[in-house]
Amino acid sequence: MATRRDFLHQTVAAGTGLILASSDVLHAAEETGYSDKLTDADGKYTAAPLPFAYDALEPVIDARTVELHYTFHHKPAAVAANKAEDGLVKSRETNDFALVKFYEKELAFQLSSHILHTIYWTSVSGKGGEPKGDLAKAIERNFGSYAKFKAQLVAATVAVEASGWGIVGYHPATAKLMVMQCENHQKLTAWGIQPILVLDVFEHAYYLKYQNKRGDYVNQLFSLINWDNVAQRMQAALPARRTT
Repeated sequence: MATRRDFLHQTVAAGTGLILASSDVLHAAEETGYSDKLTDADGKYTAAPLPFAYDALEPVIDARTVELHYTFHHKPAAVAANKAEDGLVKSRETNDFALVKFYEKELAFQLSSHILHTIYWTSVSGKGGEPKGDLAKAIERNFGSYAKFKAQLVAATVAVEASGWGIVGYHPATAKLMVMQCENHQKLTAWGIQPILVLDVFEHAYYLKYQNKRGDYVNQLFSLINWDNVAQRMQAALPARRTT
C-alpha cells in the first residue's frame, strides 16, 4: 500500500487544482533539470532553500524584500499547511468534523501558497530575454505573438483584484497555454492546469521598493524571468511525455 510520503512524492501537489502532476510528470521534470521540492523526508511540507542569495535579484527586487518574502510569507505557509493536515487527521481519529470546513479551506489556501511560491522563486531566477524553441512556438500558436502574450500577462497580473498571482499555465487536456489571474493563492484556477510561470503580486512581494506601483514591478520582472525553467515545466507537462 502506498504511504502518504509515496503519494506526495508522486503527485507534487493535489486537491487545489493548481498542479495535478502524476509520477511520470514528476520524473520528466527531474530529467529536464528542475524538481519542486515541497516536502521533507517525512512527507511534511517544507520550504526548500532559495535557489539564489537574497541580493541576487537586485536591483529589480531588493534583498530585504526577498528575505522578508521567503522568511515570513513562504515558510509560514508550509508550516500552516502541515497544521491544517494535522487538524484533519485529528478529525478523522476522533470522528469529530466540526472544523472540517476550516481545515479544508486552510489547507487549500496554505498549500497553494507553498506551491506557487516554490514556482515563483524559479520563475524569477533567470535573466529575462524572450522564450525560445517549443515554448516560443506554443506562445505564438496560443497568443499570436510574444508581444501579445506579454501584453496580456502584464495586464492580467496588474489587474489581479487585491492580492494574488499572474499565472501562465499549461492545460494537458486541451494542449493550451493559458494566462490566468489567481486571487489569494487558490481562487480562479482551472482544474488540471499546471503552472509553468507565476508572478507574485501580493504587496509583500514588491511594496518596499515599488509602493503602489504594481505595474512598474510587473514590467521589471520580465528582466528576471527564467524562460529555460518555464520551457522545462511546459515540456514536463506535455501529454506526449506521459506513460499509458
